Amino acid sequence: MADVDFTHTTVEMRGIVKKFGSLVANDHIDLTVHKGEVHALLGENGAGKTTLMNVLYGLYQPNSGEIFIKGDKVEVTNPNIAISRGIGMVHQHFMLIPPFTVTQNIILGKETSGPFGVLDIQKAAEEVKAISEQYDLYVDPDQKIEDISVGMQQRVEILKALYRNADILILDEPTAVLTPQEIREFITIIRNLTFQGKTVILITHKLREIKQAADYCTIIRRGKRIDTVEVEKTTEQELASMMVGRSVSFYVKKEARIPGEAILQVKDLVVRDNRNLKAVDGLSLEVRKGEILGLAGVDGNGQKELVEALTGLRRVESGGIFVHERDVTNRDPRDIIDSKVCTIPEDRQKRGLVSDFTVEENIILENFDRKPFSSRGVLNFQAIRDYAGKLIDTFQISPPDGTVRAGTLSGGNQQKVIIAREVSNDPDLLIASQPTRGLDVGAIEYVHSSLVAQRDKDKAVLLVSLELDEIMDLSDRIAVIYEGKIVGIVNAVDADENTLGLMMAGGGQENG
Repeated sequence: MADVDFTHTTVEMRGIVKKFGSLVANDHIDLTVHKGEVHALLGENGAGKTTLMNVLYGLYQPNSGEIFIKGDKVEVTNPNIAISRGIGMVHQHFMLIPPFTVTQNIILGKETSGPFGVLDIQKAAEEVKAISEQYDLYVDPDQKIEDISVGMQQRVEILKALYRNADILILDEPTAVLTPQEIREFITIIRNLTFQGKTVILITHKLREIKQAADYCTIIRRGKRIDTVEVEKTTEQELASMMVGRSVSFYVKKEARIPGEAILQVKDLVVRDNRNLKAVDGLSLEVRKGEILGLAGVDGNGQKELVEALTGLRRVESGGIFVHERDVTNRDPRDIIDSKVCTIPEDRQKRGLVSDFTVEENIILENFDRKPFSSRGVLNFQAIRDYAGKLIDTFQISPPDGTVRAGTLSGGNQQKVIIAREVSNDPDLLIASQPTRGLDVGAIEYVHSSLVAQRDKDKAVLLVSLELDEIMDLSDRIAVIYEGKIVGIVNAVDADENTLGLMMAGGGQENG
């Protein structure tokens, strides 16, 4: 534990209520954070933790409640007031300008001027370098953001806050796009910050990182504060149970299997991104019957474009995609679905569901034009309702009402609708792209068991995930993608976090 100063309260929020229409996002939440503390905010997706921090940072105004900063009651009506009170916030999605240098990004809005108001970029760069060395956040002040790693970009965001004299740092899901090595470096960084008197509030759903980094943890469930616990005296299991309100199993039950023939073969695939750059660059892999092949990699290394090519949503420039040895390269999505390929997409709202359609309508999206759901262009609503009702019951979708709009469901239940639809189409190949993104541990448990169930039915499963723990727990083999290429394929039982992390950063050699 850091040297927490319990005599000095840096942040106190009392009875915070924040409503969006009829939705109560924060329901009379209390939060107390002391100087030198790493305080985690834990909660399932939509629990209200980021909303609470947006209130503290002045992005939202509370409907009621009080905020005290270092003992003073403060009306934080905008971020400038928060910044003036020593609060800095690093958002989940970085607020950086790629063509600008590190220095230009850090000083933007707080520029250092010389005589006659001329920007003194050299002096600013020296200040940035001095601050980065003081806090062991070593970055090159002259490098452009577009030329540095995601981990370095995160350091720049932290330096932006420190440059503005922040001594209370709010970090929102800070490790979502980092490699294992970068995560370890990040935890060291925040520990160094607290040793130098800074206070850190960490918003995360990763229980292991809470155990490694945090001193105290406040758990929020459905907008209410459940408890604040000392992390050292609490288990991951206890944290998970408080977060979702029931016991959760972390163990993925999966027996060893001998895989069969290749269902999916990808050969020398080249796919370009929206900038016309090669996102997938000569990639080859195969997924076999009765196995889960996990595709591991840092975000932005071609995973998105690969999945879009496999599902007919992005054109292949060269190379081939084969399902059961049938060439489906550049086929339209319907043809690929008819080839017994189903997909749990990365973005459930954009690609997985029609939010304004009912649950029933979403469940039959891929088969609405076929019997028994329609005949001669006329929908059979009773058949749709009966079929959807069975899946709602089987997959425990809540609320159990097929007539509600899919967009009103929680993230976990939206994912259940997608899984119900896709696996009920009896695919030979299931592509699961970021299947647990933004889900709480209870919903994650459900998704994992669903993927293993498909594998145990002799289906081929391609799992694309940024969560290395998920890849290691679920996969039979692990392929690592870097800059659009497979840099290594290993059996999951032989994999370790360090080796995979190095491969994700570009190490390793291509092999089968």
